[in-house]
Amino acid sequence: MTFRSTGLPVGLGLSVLLGACTGPVSLLQPSTPASAPSSAPSPSFASSPAAITTSVPTCFDNGKGSLRPLGPLPAAGNFPPGSFMKTVFERGKLVVGVSQDTLLFGYLNPATNQLEGFDIDIAREMSKAIFGDYGHIELKVTSAAQPIAALKSGSVDMVARTFTANCARWKDIDFSTVYYSSGQSLLVLKTSPYRNMQDLTGKKVCAAAGSTSIVNIQRQSSRPIAVGLPDQSDCLVALQRGDVDAVSTDEAVLLGLAAQDPGVMVVGGRFTDEPYALGISQAHSEFVRFVNAVLERMRADGTWIAIYNKWLSKFGARATPPPAEYKD
Repeated sequence: MTFRSTGLPVGLGLSVLLGACTGPVSLLQPSTPASAPSSAPSPSFASSPAAITTSVPTCFDNGKGSLRPLGPLPAAGNFPPGSFMKTVFERGKLVVGVSQDTLLFGYLNPATNQLEGFDIDIAREMSKAIFGDYGHIELKVTSAAQPIAALKSGSVDMVARTFTANCARWKDIDFSTVYYSSGQSLLVLKTSPYRNMQDLTGKKVCAAAGSTSIVNIQRQSSRPIAVGLPDQSDCLVALQRGDVDAVSTDEAVLLGLAAQDPGVMVVGGRFTDEPYALGISQAHSEFVRFVNAVLERMRADGTWIAIYNKWLSKFGARATPPPAEYKD
């Protein structure tokens, strides 16, 4: 699921409080990721690009299976000539497509005028793995309709914005392993009688235009009326005004909306599986493997937990990093 904004939704007083809890997440010594089983010597990140760019263009486990890391995570800057990691290092910055209106995951903090959140910190860890610090990253606000085209055109190197990995998207781009698991749910007014999708027959349910959430609403047997607006902040305003009866998107995003308005609540439980992964171009499978090595290290050394605790622990989401699943 993805969405866009040209500004922040109303009622973001809590975002200032949340944004005050910022600062870099410390890194421990990287662990050694698992390497692909083989009777022959396996290539490593120090190998030539020809040895590390083989991709498996299939969708495994409904989009959750990615490309396995190749050996230990290399030191920052120590990449083979011709690899995409070397290209990014020599360019001097990693360009990442992000959201600016997804409270807790990727939003513009009005107190600091900085993009912050869970996804943003995940992206910054990738920058540190390449450059050795957090200062070499460009965060590029990317709309719901843009991620795949942006990756294909090369205008971004990676997408980190509550981006669901699914088989339809795997046809066009690659994904990292899953770094956060969510699921679609409902947001309603606390005065509303609606508690699940079955209550919303013929009712208007809003989601960001161009997101997977719209498709999931349309597939419901209760036949709600799907309403697509430019971003989730517009959906929240429409709900507050009574223009729609509910908002439906990933539970993690709805929790952020509920944190902005005490008059709304999340109901109904999850009715989809939304595995968030980092989007990467199919032209750079060695980069996918590198990113997965960074995620392996983050799971093992406590970095993932530190980022989770920083942004999400107060909201009751499950504090366990999803296990890596590989297709090769």
